[in-house]
Amino acid sequence: MKKILVPVDFSEHSEYALEVAAILAKKHDADIIALHMLGLSEAMLTKDESQEIAEAIYYLKLAEKRFSDFLDRDYLKGLNVKSAVQNYKIFKEIDGAAHDYHADLIVMGSHGSSGLREVFVGSNTEKVVRTSSIPVLVVKNRPINFSMDKMVFACDFSLEYISAYKKAASLADSFGSQVHLLYVNTPDRFMRTSEMESRAFKFLAEAGGDHVDRYDTVRYYCDRTVEDGIFTFSNANKIDLIALPTHGRRGLAHFFAGSIGEELVNHSDLPVLTFKI
Repeated sequence: MKKILVPVDFSEHSEYALEVAAILAKKHDADIIALHMLGLSEAMLTKDESQEIAEAIYYLKLAEKRFSDFLDRDYLKGLNVKSAVQNYKIFKEIDGAAHDYHADLIVMGSHGSSGLREVFVGSNTEKVVRTSSIPVLVVKNRPINFSMDKMVFACDFSLEYISAYKKAASLADSFGSQVHLLYVNTPDRFMRTSEMESRAFKFLAEAGGDHVDRYDTVRYYCDRTVEDGIFTFSNANKIDLIALPTHGRRGLAHFFAGSIGEELVNHSDLPVLTFKI
């Protein structure tokens, strides 16, 4: 991992994301790109009237000044941090910026006392999660003793999730994370142990390479809902990070079989790492 993109709106939550990015950058000798979306209207940028031009310059200079103050953090010392102010107005443009900067990871903060619910319900973070072809790490709180030693990748081992799983496995290897592959068995989608084991083995075999060697890391957990299972398993096993596959258009809702997964996101303080299918 060489470059980490951090979208910044100067809130405390984007500061949390910046601090997590700094921890990862120090560990992996990576650069940080702090990106602010200015969001000026086309009219303001294209009109010839001096007032509009002056206003555009004012907002640009204000953003640059705020960046100077925002990036004055002890935890950034010694790191290569580049600030960028772009006139993006829609959040799918962040994916383009990530590719332009050759970023390997996007780190974002999640707003709201309702927890990571904001990821799923129309927030800016959710828009980035849905549209990014690059992995997105969502953090909720200021990192204290931040660690990525233990990661759980939760899915139902449908073959459509193989691409997301392989991205997660590769990133976990670069992090030095111990990966638990998790299948949550629920009453409405109940499977016998032999069926779950067969499904997991086929999934890993289809992934190719030495992925089948991870078969012994698969965990089967019974609970009332997928969300409850992920949450309870993660707490019981002291997981540091929850990794999930996402569908771009439908966000994470598809993985939860149409539900929002509010129980998980309302109670979990763990970072969530998403991989687009």
